[in-house]
Amino acid sequence: MRIHYPPLADGHWPGWKSLVLKQKEMAQHRKYTLDNTDKKTLGNWYSLMTLGRQLDEKAPNYLKQALGWSYHAPYAGHDGIQLAIGQHFDRENDFLFPYYRDMLTAISAGLTAEEIILNGISKATDLASGGRHMSNHFAKPEWNIQNVSSATGNHTLHAAGVARSIKLYKGKGVAISSQGESSTSEGYVFEAINGASREKLPVIFVFQDNQYGISVPQRDQSANRRAAENYRGLKNLKIMYCDGRNVFNSMNTMYEAKKYAIENSIPVIVHANCVRIHSHSNSDAHELYRDDSERHCARLSDPLERFRIQLIHSKKFTEDELLALDKEARKTISAAHKKALVAPDPDPASIFDFVMPEPFVSEKYPEGLHDSSKGESKRLIQALNETLKAEFRHNPDTFIWGQDMANKDKGGIFNVSKGMQQEFGMERVFNAPIAEDYILGTANGMSRYDEKIRIVVEGAEFADYFWPAMEQLVDSTHDYWRSNGQFVPNVTIRLASGGYIGGGLYHSQNIEGALTTFPGLRVVYPAFADDAAGLLRTSMRSRGLTLFLEPKALYNDPSAETIVPDDFEVPFGKARIRREGTDLTIVTYGNTLPLSLKAAEQLEKEIGKSTEVLDLRSLIPLDKEAIFKSVEKTSRVLVVHEDKVFAGFGGEIAALIADEAFQFLDAPVKRIGSTFTPVGFNRILERAILPNVEKIVEGAKEVLAF
Repeated sequence: MRIHYPPLADGHWPGWKSLVLKQKEMAQHRKYTLDNTDKKTLGNWYSLMTLGRQLDEKAPNYLKQALGWSYHAPYAGHDGIQLAIGQHFDRENDFLFPYYRDMLTAISAGLTAEEIILNGISKATDLASGGRHMSNHFAKPEWNIQNVSSATGNHTLHAAGVARSIKLYKGKGVAISSQGESSTSEGYVFEAINGASREKLPVIFVFQDNQYGISVPQRDQSANRRAAENYRGLKNLKIMYCDGRNVFNSMNTMYEAKKYAIENSIPVIVHANCVRIHSHSNSDAHELYRDDSERHCARLSDPLERFRIQLIHSKKFTEDELLALDKEARKTISAAHKKALVAPDPDPASIFDFVMPEPFVSEKYPEGLHDSSKGESKRLIQALNETLKAEFRHNPDTFIWGQDMANKDKGGIFNVSKGMQQEFGMERVFNAPIAEDYILGTANGMSRYDEKIRIVVEGAEFADYFWPAMEQLVDSTHDYWRSNGQFVPNVTIRLASGGYIGGGLYHSQNIEGALTTFPGLRVVYPAFADDAAGLLRTSMRSRGLTLFLEPKALYNDPSAETIVPDDFEVPFGKARIRREGTDLTIVTYGNTLPLSLKAAEQLEKEIGKSTEVLDLRSLIPLDKEAIFKSVEKTSRVLVVHEDKVFAGFGGEIAALIADEAFQFLDAPVKRIGSTFTPVGFNRILERAILPNVEKIVEGAKEVLAF
């Protein structure tokens, strides 16, 4: 166990070395009491608590003075459990995921008053995000104190994911996830705890229960008064209760929880009864829903005041000694305040930093092109399968999981991952629950353990089913930016996309129009076997988050079959001319690429017009230069994609051309895509909805005739 001390003027508490040795001896007793805890340790705890409480009470003043800290969630009433979380956190081996009320947790784990204030007033030197993230979201990634988003409770999935890595890599620590009890009503919290219990992961889920979710009382959250009881039926799960207002009870419970989680590799819920003394936050007024009596009782339960009384009544401290520690805390805060105020503000020019990490760069195939006369011709599905296996051999720290994709001889509903579990084992290739949030959320968490880890997930069996994972996707897209470049999930999300299979709803829709709106997410959509292999290899070797959309109708279609070099790589943001032309440019990708090539041939035969077909391959980043170059060459553009025309990705392409290449146009940009309807199941309805060769030819003729 490690005890952390906030630095004083000389960097350490007096006698800190002897205190650490004494603390290690005490750990053998497994029991913290007022009698068996020495004075120096008690003094340290009190100093941390009074420092935290003074900062907690000072925070609203920064907003009143227009200095910042526009969001502050006071922790007063949670003191015991937060002190205990921080004191049992080992920055060398553990991973800590604090939530927005965890100020004392952060201080107890080692953050200084200055670091807390820098976060509160959003300075460039804020350790958590450099002022990019909301105040009261404390982090120190270099100590494994993670940057957590504002989506309450979503970090439970990240904690479960990093606990999986701890277990697989035989680490010595645990993941600790902290949250309020109301966030346990979220479905993804259940997914995290259910999954962690199934996998037997060393993770501690701390519920700080103050009986309120803003103004919503616990009785409106669940039938059980205590949130932990909602998880009572799960196997391989230990539930412990403590008084989160009591320092010793909290310390003992956290000690036992961590010991149990490590020794048994089983998740533990620590349910800490707390009290919320103040409003939920500085934008809440609890007088509107808590009467005078309730608020008075909350103040009487003040953990700091109770601990203070204990120390004095035990005669271990005098009133004057504690007043001296209060004074020392005020001096520390005053000095920290002065330093924080003169710290630099974020630079407006930095907003484009850390949106997306630099990708893997191909030296052999810088343009993503190869000699198409040499090599073995392969179907798209074969290219994907062989590339996955090759990359798993290339990097032993690569993992893949998803629904229904790793059971005996089956490799997903389309068999893209066929044979992988047999070759690479169940630790690297495994099934996930039917829980899309869990699939992606644990990928985010697992990648936090080590930069060398690369993860591929089948986000859902069909792209249409991916929507439950959207909260995790959105959170993951801004991890890199939000953490000021300190963390990025190295995850490739594979999704079988599109129609032309008679699948109907949830089996034939397209989703790229919605998902290309998120900064920090690469989106690629290959249509041929070589590009599928090359882009998958680049995705798996790159840092960052990539959405890899696979046109499932082309998996075994001969029209998508190409020669694929064994080591082929396709850079992100590099379009490819699939057919040269001079009279018209068709900009396309995915399932409509083969259709566009056929349409170009038909136009040549019918009206003698030469059509250039530009395959985007990569939507984000987008090869604007290739588009503009082709537009300048032909002066006429038809944008074709499978998704709906209205609000589809083609609208962005048309707008870019109008904005930056209008001078080259001899006709308006026209778009061809699906009707503004869902894709129907009956093949007659599907044909009426989706684009086809005839619709593309008709649209091209309109542009050429203008």
